[in-house]
Amino acid sequence: MVSIIIPYKNPNPFFKECLNSIINQTYKNIQIILVNDHSTDDSEKTAINYQKSDSRIETIKNNGNGIIDALNTGVKVANGKFITRMDSDDIMMDNKITELRTLLLISGRQHISLGCVKYFASDKKLGQGYINYAKWLNELTTNSKNYSEIYKECTVPSSNWMMFRKDFNKINGFSNLNYPEDYDFAFRVLYKKIKIINTKKITHLWRDHPKRTSRNSEHYKYENFIPIKIKNLLLNELKNKEELILWGAGSKGKSIAKELINQNCKFKWISNNIKKIGHEIYGIIIEPLNILDSKKNKLVISAISSKNFKYLESSKINRIVNFY
Repeated sequence: MVSIIIPYKNPNPFFKECLNSIINQTYKNIQIILVNDHSTDDSEKTAINYQKSDSRIETIKNNGNGIIDALNTGVKVANGKFITRMDSDDIMMDNKITELRTLLLISGRQHISLGCVKYFASDKKLGQGYINYAKWLNELTTNSKNYSEIYKECTVPSSNWMMFRKDFNKINGFSNLNYPEDYDFAFRVLYKKIKIINTKKITHLWRDHPKRTSRNSEHYKYENFIPIKIKNLLLNELKNKEELILWGAGSKGKSIAKELINQNCKFKWISNNIKKIGHEIYGIIIEPLNILDSKKNKLVISAISSKNFKYLESSKINRIVNFY
């Protein structure tokens, strides 16, 4: 059986379409766990009505507040051999559960199965940024290279993965995650050495609409991604006696520098902008790129666009983590 955890908070008018896409899956042995995160619309009534007509559905209330608490509330009643999650305004392709489950059956434990995604808009033309993001993510997924660019953005597609329940429990599941929770979970899966397997098929449809949580919640602003990046970099990537260097003093570079300072991490700050070299920002002097030519072992955080990578790639002694 596959346990599907669906937190929901005021998901109407999209809730029924989401639920229909789940109950109509080609794979039928599923447990559908609907976790009400303090909804004020009539979505709880919708959930209860669906439960009455389908014994696979369980409706419960969030023991806390927010998506992370709702996910952990759902985990407590999940009893499937496999586990996944779903957003209450999105749509599953009919064969999604079959595809992701079959991949795990073939590959066995210590894997996470991923599918490709597609955005669609309910009430207006879809923005090009969403189209570009889905294309980039699908290219990573179809080549199982999601971890290679994880420091740029969340590369484990939200609500479009599945794991063995035993592996999920072993890595502590959703426990003690920070927002944005999907990004924190992606790093957890990476550093717990869970391997990626994929289907090249589109298995999940992401709905864009004005009330979408990632558009409106403070939890999903860009600056909240940075502490998760820095935490994982310092714990898992920075080696003993390795010098940490931040390249880029623009707005993103400054945000990264602030977080490094907040976490009491020593680093050197460089720029190829002659107007910034020699100036002090947050008490740190911005230095020129020739620091990269020293023989010290270095880990470079890049907060610059990829078009400026040529200098970094020509230096064999530098390890590069691209944040942008």
